[in-house]
Amino acid sequence: MTSTTLTKPQIKQLRGMAHQINPLLLIGKNNITETVVSQADQLLEDHELIKCQLQEGALLSTKEAATELADMLNAAVVQTVGHRFVLFRASSKDLKNPIKLVRE
Repeated sequence: MTSTTLTKPQIKQLRGMAHQINPLLLIGKNNITETVVSQADQLLEDHELIKCQLQEGALLSTKEAATELADMLNAAVVQTVGHRFVLFRASSKDLKNPIKLVRE
């Protein structure tokens, strides 16, 4: 699967939104397991924009974990900062307040 591609204005918009959210997904020393993937998939369906955090002892770098998870979930990496990264994927659910991406 290929990950979703975002334009620069969309990334800027999502980064601003992500600034206010807390990490919902924690990745530990077992790195990206099936449980982490299914949990991330469910979180993306429910929220569209999620912040993830690598715990102490994780063997992957933040960029590696973000890219790997985004590829597995057909999501877009919005940003990586320190031990945290943000993923976005439009939900297939009928959400009350879906994220409306800006158009160029």
